[in-house]
Amino acid sequence: MTLDAIIAGVGAWFAAALPDHGIYALMAFAFIAGLARGFSGFGAALIFIPLGGAIVGPKLISPILLVIDGIATLGMIPPAWRGANRPEVFVMAAGAALGVPAGTAMLALLDPTLLRWSITIIAISLLALLVSGWRYNGAPSAPISSGVGLIAGLFSGAAQLGGPPVVAYWLGGKSDFTRVRANVVLYFSISSVFSAISYYIGGLFVPAVFALTVVILPSYVVGLYGGSKLFGLAKERTFRIACYVLIAAAAIIGMPLLDGVLR
Repeated sequence: MTLDAIIAGVGAWFAAALPDHGIYALMAFAFIAGLARGFSGFGAALIFIPLGGAIVGPKLISPILLVIDGIATLGMIPPAWRGANRPEVFVMAAGAALGVPAGTAMLALLDPTLLRWSITIIAISLLALLVSGWRYNGAPSAPISSGVGLIAGLFSGAAQLGGPPVVAYWLGGKSDFTRVRANVVLYFSISSVFSAISYYIGGLFVPAVFALTVVILPSYVVGLYGGSKLFGLAKERTFRIACYVLIAAAAIIGMPLLDGVLR
């Protein structure tokens, strides 16, 4: 087989794997989601999953985010490893090891429309939790940390939405925002491995996931880099408010009821 034939074959596969609409919108959503993720350590799924799911469906958008986020955030892991409270992160990750497969089963088996409505409700509920200012004020303990990890793992497996329970729990402790961010980044680097294994077993890594990853990844990386730079420059409260507004807009626009908005 000649090189031209190989290139033609790859091009044909790539074209067949891509959806016929919404690619530019997905790139824009990925940039915004990356911006939030780079600054706070979480928030990408709350923006990208509802909006992207309205275009390509929840069973495709969740593994796409898992892959692009896993690749793009590799550089964030070493500093997170140094700055995190590793024993707490490992205990929480142990709970996620049980929750992620259960959430993945929901993603693989539930009706797509029902799953999208569930994602919308969960995203709005988790946003309300963050905006309310509620935090767990007790001392961290292994049973509670692993329980939070179980819940976060369930949300991560179903829709990559495990960030808010983890953040609400850790922000209530004595750790400053820098330590919390490092904990969140390290935790998700571990839970993403669980998700990848579960998604593979569940048959969710279809060709379109990898084709769209090639297209969307650069936008996400640029957003991630910009968010990481803003972490050292912007006021925390200002950016939190901006993220909350974006998350709320994503949850509302991504509802199945408003599919025509994104198509």
